[in-house]
Amino acid sequence: MIFRQLFDSATCTYTYLLGSEVNRHALIIDPVLEKVDSYLKLLEELDLKLVKAIDTHVHADHITALGALRDRTRCVTVMGAASKVDMVSMRVDDGDIIETGNISLKVLYTPGHTDDSYSFVGGDRVFTGDTLFIRGTGRTDFQHGDPIRAYHSLFDKLLTLPDETLVYPGHDYNGNTVSTIAEEKAFNPRLQVKSAKAYADIMNNLNLPNPKQMDVAVPANLSIGFSLGDPRIQENTVSVTDCLKEFDKGNVILVDLREARERERNGTIPGSLHLPYQSLTDGIKPSGALGTMKAQTGKGFLLYCAYGERSALALLTMLDAGYQNVRHMGGGLDAWKNAGGKITQP
Repeated sequence: MIFRQLFDSATCTYTYLLGSEVNRHALIIDPVLEKVDSYLKLLEELDLKLVKAIDTHVHADHITALGALRDRTRCVTVMGAASKVDMVSMRVDDGDIIETGNISLKVLYTPGHTDDSYSFVGGDRVFTGDTLFIRGTGRTDFQHGDPIRAYHSLFDKLLTLPDETLVYPGHDYNGNTVSTIAEEKAFNPRLQVKSAKAYADIMNNLNLPNPKQMDVAVPANLSIGFSLGDPRIQENTVSVTDCLKEFDKGNVILVDLREARERERNGTIPGSLHLPYQSLTDGIKPSGALGTMKAQTGKGFLLYCAYGERSALALLTMLDAGYQNVRHMGGGLDAWKNAGGKITQP
């Protein structure tokens, strides 16, 4: 695995880049908006394609780069199911697996710092966001933070990982780069408590000032919906209402762009062709699944995903490749379900 730990000195934020040597695909965790150009340069230098951008939670100290990276690379954005952000491509929950090439991250729901805090375990390391720091822990006094929930996230989840697990936090203010679960158990002063109440007593008496960018960062990070500005998206978006009307006519080929685990968990629209978004480039070649069907049937394509972001990005990719009769379902499967559309398990 290709691994880089990147640092934003203005906010003391760590960003992590993980790349697969198998297919040169990469994912990034907790990217900072001001660093987008440097991320893209590094990806180019390492010959990596960014396919997923992940935030551990809605940040209060910096503006996320998820939207900017999506717009510039057409990558999939990922956040936890508890997040109240307006739109991301994938929402993951406790126990889910995020995969990219030969990289696999297990999702842990670790609320307490905020109510939408998640950690990600991959191989010998864990990315803890603002839940667990090196010799510290994330504050719990805003964004629906809760010291009791934080205690259980720490002691019932993170600290039950193997002692040798490497701890990569979302921030460090003292020049530390990495720790281990064993070190934090032994030397983290906030973890030397015997009860949730004792931990809450510590956290409730920190009296810390709010992050400097909090009033700007939180609203910005809750609104990362489309900023592509490409009129072709609006022109080729079909409402769920219209999709339901056309569903039984068989005039188009429905294409489900979600990953297999999403289909297994949430079902699919009957009759859909499955083409994961990460396989789209190959699928639209003349010899690919969609290229072949286009040549054989002459039908158009109606793309959908979980919430409408991946399908909009796929729409642009297909239009750029010369496809003409292609549209996408606004709101994705989520809107389809809410409108009473038929769902079957694959």
